Amino acid sequence: MRLKVLPPTLRKNNRYLTVDIKSASPVTKDNLVSIVWDACIRFQGELMTANFNLWVMRFYELDNNADVYNYKAIVRCQRDFVDEVRSSLALVNKYDGGRIAITTIGLSGTIKASQKFI
Repeated sequence: MRLKVLPPTLRKNNRYLTVDIKSASPVTKDNLVSIVWDACIRFQGELMTANFNLWVMRFYELDNNADVYNYKAIVRCQRDFVDEVRSSLALVNKYDGGRIAITTIGLSGTIKASQKFI
């Protein structure tokens, strides 16, 4: 028996956050996934974070100087929890012994629309 695809009315509504990452040490996509999850778990708790439907969709490397590494990424979350995710990411300030700053620069309903902020 073949599985049926969920109709749009039953699917979760997602939003896509475009974030700017400035770090003193290099960051990979896998590192960013752990940073995002750890930040949300530390600030909101495991029970709330399980509802966020978090996922790092895209990861872009930008200009990297010797002092500061600059990245941008697109993070997916559920529509009802956008403010919680934004506040959790804003509180991150240390990673791997170095300083890191994550700021949200855009919010959209599709990945394609969120790429205009990059």
